[in-house]
Amino acid sequence: MKRNVEKSPILPWINSPSDLWDLNVRQLEQLAGEVRETILDVVSRNGGHLASNLGAVELTLALHHVFRMPQDKIIWDVGHQAYTHKLITGRRDRFGTLRTKGGISGFPKRKESPYDLFDVGHSGTSISAALGIAEAMRHQGEDGKVVAVIGDGSMTAGLALEGLNQGGELGERLVVVLNDNEMSIAPNVGAMSSYLSRTLTGSPINRVKKVTENFLKSIPKVGEHFLHIAQRAEDSFKALIYPGMVFEELGYEYIGPIKGHRLDRLIEALSNARRIGGPVLVHVGTEKGKGYALAEENPMAFHGIGPFELETGKPRKINGHPSYTSVFSRAIVEAARRDDRVIAITAAMPEGTGLDSFAKEFPDRFYDVGIAEQHGVTFAAGLATRGYRPVVAIYSTFLQRAYDQVVHDVCLQNLPVVFAMDRGGLVGEDGPTHHGTYDLSYLRHIPNLTFMAPRDEAALVQALATSLSLEGPSAFRYPRGAGVGALLPEPVPWEIGTGEILREGSDVLLVGVGSTVHPCLAAADILEAEGVSVAVIDARFIKPLDTELIFQWARECRVTFTVEENVLQGGFGSAILEAATDMGESFKIRRLGLPDAFLEHATLEELRADLGIDAKGISSTVREVLSGGLLKKG
Repeated sequence: MKRNVEKSPILPWINSPSDLWDLNVRQLEQLAGEVRETILDVVSRNGGHLASNLGAVELTLALHHVFRMPQDKIIWDVGHQAYTHKLITGRRDRFGTLRTKGGISGFPKRKESPYDLFDVGHSGTSISAALGIAEAMRHQGEDGKVVAVIGDGSMTAGLALEGLNQGGELGERLVVVLNDNEMSIAPNVGAMSSYLSRTLTGSPINRVKKVTENFLKSIPKVGEHFLHIAQRAEDSFKALIYPGMVFEELGYEYIGPIKGHRLDRLIEALSNARRIGGPVLVHVGTEKGKGYALAEENPMAFHGIGPFELETGKPRKINGHPSYTSVFSRAIVEAARRDDRVIAITAAMPEGTGLDSFAKEFPDRFYDVGIAEQHGVTFAAGLATRGYRPVVAIYSTFLQRAYDQVVHDVCLQNLPVVFAMDRGGLVGEDGPTHHGTYDLSYLRHIPNLTFMAPRDEAALVQALATSLSLEGPSAFRYPRGAGVGALLPEPVPWEIGTGEILREGSDVLLVGVGSTVHPCLAAADILEAEGVSVAVIDARFIKPLDTELIFQWARECRVTFTVEENVLQGGFGSAILEAATDMGESFKIRRLGLPDAFLEHATLEELRADLGIDAKGISSTVREVLSGGLLKKG
């Protein structure tokens, strides 16, 4: 594309990465401004990951300007920085649908575009995936470089380090771009480092270096000795002036740090990286929230955000009830005031899990282990062996990454570690990588573990108190978003394995768990108005089950429904069926929950309605069953 576009918009002309190849630096800078305006406009209306995407605009444009997709491949880590990528890879016209039902995802998805080469949403996957793609290309005889774009935070993930380790050996085609938006590896090294990265990594210098090495090796007897001296001198000099030694020891040619908002520097460094043979790591320093003052000042607040007013940064929708996360935050701080054995652990999400308040009041009892869920769980197990009560606050979807540690290091040893699982159930617009819809299935079968699901804010306080009273492992899950307005009680532990009858009836029994209990109560109101007598039980415990209470009422009613915000396979309803079979109980039961499918992104209200687990859906299913439609199907 060769147009005089400086004085007119450029973004409307960008339909694929190839449209960037002939743009000059001034045009790319103009395009960066237009991209930022578009991202701000859409995210302010739809919500999304803002600060990280604003920080990666120039880097993304430079990558697509230098590397030639589809021959070259670009793999994104997490996907929090991929909005610019989406805009310039044929999805500009649909970008306004970002994170909405039926619209484009907030993360790269292979089925959405041929330029999205790997589905992502959890951190640390890019290097391993890129290395696998690079080796596949080698086997298939394809040319091209494979670029893994990874943030400095994701470099704390064990998976990223494992990929980096193998990449140093196998990664002939591999270019790792380290997007360092906190400058945690090399703060403020300035112009000297940029100069060294431009001059010492250019292809002429590398050719001279290789020639010199070969010459020294050819000198009989003393050549290897001279080469060793030269390498030691070079390594000592490098260690003094720039931070790339650790990567070079792993086998990578290190370039950086590069100023991540200087397109001329980025293009030069990435062009050098594309020419170098062997694995390369390009270290780029960017600023989260770049170009939007409010996000620059407080990038954490604008990391993942709902719809907001651009002028003020304030949310467009305000629910008067506190969020479950904030209720947990308050409850664990109060627990720590009462008991100095309480310790809080997070995997790089103090704000997201509500532990920022705990960290301020009890800094010596707070640990952020980085994006290292496996380590965090085993670290908690070590603390528990010495009498402490560690609380691992973590999203349900991220606890999946530490499953072996939950089994082997915590439950096998029956240690009093508490798993406070935020985002249990559907999460809405973040979609399938973030839905916490499997934990009832993957935790309830583990020996020694007590597992709870509070129905509201008040029950959340009691669930935490119950967990902290136990001498063995426990977990409780709670949903994303605002609570129902329940008054917060004194933290009194529940009797283990006891549910609660909330409403008596004789026709239908609804057994809810966690976030489905209040919809069950609302459905009971609808059905009662139609003359149907409905009993409602809050199970509270997934393990151990209150089979005495549940079966007592199941015998009294014509049909029992279990309702859960979890996949049906191996979930709460399955636990009821298993217990009924084992105990010789015989009653009609139907399970309501989530299907055997990965659920796409939409609002929580839309998802629950589509899946039939809101009040309207529950009452509709009950009505159909009572009319005989489903009972005849067995």
